[in-house]
Amino acid sequence: MPDNDSLLRQMFAAAIEAAQPAHCLPPHLPEARDGRLIVVGAGKGAAAMAQAVEAHWRGPLEGVVVTRYGHSAPCRHIRVLEAGHPDPDQNSFIAAQATMRQVSGLTATDTVLCLLTGGGSSLLCLPADGITLADKLQLNVAMLRSGMPIGAINTVRRHLSAIKGGRLAAAAWPARVLTLVISDVPGDFPADIASGPTVADPTTCADALRVLDQYHIAVPAAVRALLASATTESCKPGDPRLARSDFQLVATPAASLRVAADVAAAAGVTPIVLGDHFAGDASELGRYMAAVARDTAARRGPDAPPCVLLSGGETTVAVRGSGAGGRNVQFLLSLALALDGAPGIHALAGDTDGIDGTEPVAGAIIRPDTLQRAAAVGRNAADCLERNDAHGFFAALGDQVITGPTRTNVNDLRAVLLHPA
Repeated sequence: MPDNDSLLRQMFAAAIEAAQPAHCLPPHLPEARDGRLIVVGAGKGAAAMAQAVEAHWRGPLEGVVVTRYGHSAPCRHIRVLEAGHPDPDQNSFIAAQATMRQVSGLTATDTVLCLLTGGGSSLLCLPADGITLADKLQLNVAMLRSGMPIGAINTVRRHLSAIKGGRLAAAAWPARVLTLVISDVPGDFPADIASGPTVADPTTCADALRVLDQYHIAVPAAVRALLASATTESCKPGDPRLARSDFQLVATPAASLRVAADVAAAAGVTPIVLGDHFAGDASELGRYMAAVARDTAARRGPDAPPCVLLSGGETTVAVRGSGAGGRNVQFLLSLALALDGAPGIHALAGDTDGIDGTEPVAGAIIRPDTLQRAAAVGRNAADCLERNDAHGFFAALGDQVITGPTRTNVNDLRAVLLHPA
């Protein structure tokens, strides 16, 4: 069996590889038909998805996709733009305008192929009439730092946008729209992936105001007035402009967890898949998972160590200290503190896009001696956790997991590896 660190890294790498567009996208391409094929898309894997389309499509095509800075991939016929993430910028606005122009004036014989991965909400930023880009930027920063779950954030985004919440598909009408998606959200809810630019949205402006107030977000006056007026409602189920819009998942967090489980099983370690739905506060999840690990370590029988607890989902961090946040490293530091050096327990947590929070670091690894080694180099784990400086903590130990841009995103993977004591 590989050593603990190697096995954890192999599971993480396999989960990412399973969601690479070159593997998962081609089987879902539509059949060629009369009319043009227009490709649009957004997300950290959008350029790699566009590249896969070009490699397998045998007819003419054109289009534009937008990805995060540094996540581009060369394409011959599809224009690739780069913009800001997790905070939108002027290039996010330019990209959204270019996308809407690309789908305007189409006919019923044309097909729009929309390629979406995580990050698309920030990369396509087209404010609704009545608010400014500055208003949206201010609100986005506040929501991301508040600890709001992604579903709540995207409820707000869909009602302040001229492209999200089904509006992209509505603009393409009467063309056929096929959306191919690499999901990065718990439950794979279509309206939450890139804030659903091609699908119906069952939420309302009133829902958006409610979650903003629930999380005590300072809302620009123009934004509050617009939501209160309900004039920016998204496209709802039954909207005839969405009648020719189809949605297809091509990679999911659950599928990548299964691949990671296969790697563990091949190494003689029993995989226990807890699910891909974990959300909530990252520190609280760390404490919970420590309790689960201790309980599992004491078992006898088929699920006894050696085994690995696998989970996915997207937690949150309310950034209050001077650190950079990062939900995976926050989870790991909380887990290490709760385990307090418990023998035989190692863990990795990382974001499959290669970016945890705002840092170009996927995540990190903990071992039974993590807290001891940290103390030896002058790092106080509890203090770093309180200041949201888990990235600095793991950097000091040399225990970061750095992949570079993976050009995909099926959310977080957490692996807690247990050996017999």
